Amino acid sequence: MGDDTPQYWYNTATKQVEEGRRSDWKDVLGPYSSREEALHALEKARSRTAAWEAEEEAER
Repeated sequence: MGDDTPQYWYNTATKQVEEGRRSDWKDVLGPYSSREEALHALEKARSRTAAWEAEEEAER
């Protein structure tokens, strides 16, 4: 038996949250455990990217 907990995905093409992944992998970020978390997917991705870039810069 699988886990019946819904998963949410942020579709970067449509800018919409999907319950269950319905779109192609190239267009989605996730999975997230809540709709609210998926709504903030781009902010989270930008924050992580900025942190990685800062870390790389500090290593130089």
